[in-house]
Amino acid sequence: MNLLQDNFPTFMQGFGYTLLSSIIALVGSMILGTVFAIMQILPQNWVRTIGNVYVQVFRNIPLLIITFFFFLVVANYVKISGFTSGTIALTLYTSAFIAETVRAGILSIDGGQMEGARANGLSFWQAMRHIILPQAFRVALPSLGNQFINLVKNSSVLAFVGGLDLMYQGNMIAANTFDTFLTYIIVAVFYLVITLPLSYYVKHLEIKLKHAA
Repeated sequence: MNLLQDNFPTFMQGFGYTLLSSIIALVGSMILGTVFAIMQILPQNWVRTIGNVYVQVFRNIPLLIITFFFFLVVANYVKISGFTSGTIALTLYTSAFIAETVRAGILSIDGGQMEGARANGLSFWQAMRHIILPQAFRVALPSLGNQFINLVKNSSVLAFVGGLDLMYQGNMIAANTFDTFLTYIIVAVFYLVITLPLSYYVKHLEIKLKHAA
């Protein structure tokens, strides 16, 4: 394992950037995804249209193209790094899938609960925050967990724009050592260090919420 020992700081740097990008994109995509999920069910046609267009656009454009758009086009007007370009693209791309997942969770809740909350004096947003969304997230948790895991794996797109992530560092090490097989095995293990605990935690949380229901 001389390869790992000799390049451990480089692997760890890439691991750190991958973890940072994943956390930022996870938080950002959850916020954006929830907002656009709600927009798609509001009674105002123009709001629903904006929500639907956003989701359809970012769901149906490859993540790599979105990344290149920020790295090559937006960078002409605003100074933006490869890491930032990739993280923004990852956030927008994932948020579209989360929006659909959360929207499905909201629609699965009996409409009478919203009506009852409004009848008891809660505003739409209060009812959504305190009654509807907690139940919707519980219903959508398995699908959300899959999206979070996909997000971590999709963070490898940063390698295409010099994002200093785990895949980028792996590519550099493989090019310098010519040991591609072992390099990418190590890279895969580092990804598993993030995704396996995440997968376990989501399943644990799902069981816990099911028993609490």
